[in-house]
Amino acid sequence: MIQTTRVQTNKSREHHGGTHLLLAMTAGASPLMLLLRAALLLAALAASCGAALLRRAKEAEFMDWMVGVRRRIHENPELGYEEFATSELVRRELDAMGIPYRHPFAVTGVVATVGTGGPPFVALRADMDALPMQESVEWEHKSKVPGKMHGCGHDAHVAMLLGSAKILQEHRDELKGTVVLLFQPAEEGGGGAKKMLEAGAVENIEAMFGIHVADIVPIGVVASRPGPIMAGSGFFEAVISGKGGHAALPHHTIDPILAASSVIVSLQQLVSREADPLDSQVVTVGKFQGGGAFNVIPDSVTIGGTFRAFLKESFDQLKQRIEEVIVSQASVQRCSAVVYFMNRDKPFFPPTINDPVLHDFFAKVAGEMVGPSNVIDRQPLMGSEDFAFYAEAVPRTYYYFLGMLNETRGPQAPHHSPYFTINEDVLPYGAAMQASLVRRYLLEHQHATAAKAVPRDEL
Repeated sequence: MIQTTRVQTNKSREHHGGTHLLLAMTAGASPLMLLLRAALLLAALAASCGAALLRRAKEAEFMDWMVGVRRRIHENPELGYEEFATSELVRRELDAMGIPYRHPFAVTGVVATVGTGGPPFVALRADMDALPMQESVEWEHKSKVPGKMHGCGHDAHVAMLLGSAKILQEHRDELKGTVVLLFQPAEEGGGGAKKMLEAGAVENIEAMFGIHVADIVPIGVVASRPGPIMAGSGFFEAVISGKGGHAALPHHTIDPILAASSVIVSLQQLVSREADPLDSQVVTVGKFQGGGAFNVIPDSVTIGGTFRAFLKESFDQLKQRIEEVIVSQASVQRCSAVVYFMNRDKPFFPPTINDPVLHDFFAKVAGEMVGPSNVIDRQPLMGSEDFAFYAEAVPRTYYYFLGMLNETRGPQAPHHSPYFTINEDVLPYGAAMQASLVRRYLLEHQHATAAKAVPRDEL
């Protein structure tokens, strides 16, 4: 209560100071000059608001709380659709803040709301799942679960979104609409966003922001771009069958290892010889299983891999040609092949496309908080992100990266490495940035939404 009262007092001083400044600026001015001065004042107030939110998130007690949340999640990593303890932690923290929520969505997901309960609705999202890998970093809060680790930063994402929730709740009376907070399961290949979508988690939402910590972007810097930012992705597996036998008598066999080798070489030509060089695509075979002895040709070989593209047409073409090449090349070597695209277990992810209008908005709001020079363009990545599914139901979506690289801390291991670590100094930037984006969005879109929609009490 003491913290909240102090924040409100500071906010009140800023508000009254702005009012006195406006009165001084408008004395004896022409109508045109009044409009210009008012616009300049509003811009200055907006910039100071973002900076104030960042100062709040950097306060020692606030920061310690976020760090504690993140470390508790890190110690107890849970895989996709198994995030029961993480979901319970999120709900406890929301209860402590007095923020209402609905649960479960997509098994473990949580959807909370802050604001008026009416339109406009704008959303923030954090993914909660960990990776099936053993942590190799020796520190006090190392994963306590063998074979599971938060190696992509989702523990930080949850802590930052809870931080945003706390900030927004402290300013709930100023919100001109409703902020929807999505704590989502199973981003790592499980398509949790798709299931959240199917469960109705994003009904009535008109804009949505997603965030990811970045290991190669400096701390205090944000990076994104309009248009495609991450590729669409799919997975495939193929069983190539021949006739096994003794390795010394290959003429009595039909060798599936030879056939699989021809298949892999031919698959690489799909990008190098069939794709437009300006249309980025990837086909990678990462799995090859066949045989268990030095002197035995096996009956079959299993291969598997992933394919990526930014355009739907390119993605569909790759899928078609992968199957054709595998079956055809196997037949050249007298083998048969069956191809599985595994879409049920590992849903195809569409490309992540950033709305250009939201990009301009993001650059403006982020620039006011961290400085325009710290808002940089990021080249598209061939990695994929299930945040892309939300664009199927939300008119405008935007995804950006939040830097955490500090070279004075030593080398920063990449995402999905067993040596991956989080620079916890990133937490206040994420909490404040997300809160500032949605708060400003509601402020700028309240009148347009009011003219089109009747307020509702709930989503």
